[in-house]
Amino acid sequence: MTSHDSGENAVLLTREAKPDDVQAMLELDVYAQSNPGRGAVIREAVDKRQCLVAVELGRLVGYLVLTHDFFENGFISLVVVSPAHQRKGVALQLFAAAQRACKTARLFTSANESNLASRKLIAKAGFVPSGVIENLDEGDSELVYFKFVR
Repeated sequence: MTSHDSGENAVLLTREAKPDDVQAMLELDVYAQSNPGRGAVIREAVDKRQCLVAVELGRLVGYLVLTHDFFENGFISLVVVSPAHQRKGVALQLFAAAQRACKTARLFTSANESNLASRKLIAKAGFVPSGVIENLDEGDSELVYFKFVR
């Protein structure tokens, strides 16, 4: 699976992540720099073929984790874009790739209520509010979003 998007003199490619991509994924992930547990999560997602990457000019610039265990539906559990490539359409391309790769008719994702940037991105990708989960992060509800993809 691939997709292309003309950017500023560059082409963005999305594809399934490979084990050789893990190190580059962790290097572009600011959270992973201070949370070593992220590496195990990413390695497992790649091993299970649940991870998509965005590549620009041969270099990884973002990744997304797509599972199918959210009440037997697709779920985007994580989207990461390198700081230098944020707000340039990379996350939207990853969302589009996840929609194509989703094995179910319904695709879900979520964001903390306090994370306005993620909430705007999710809405821009065409997702609509679906519910709220309390008590994951104290004082910061998890907002669930949904989109029909088939």
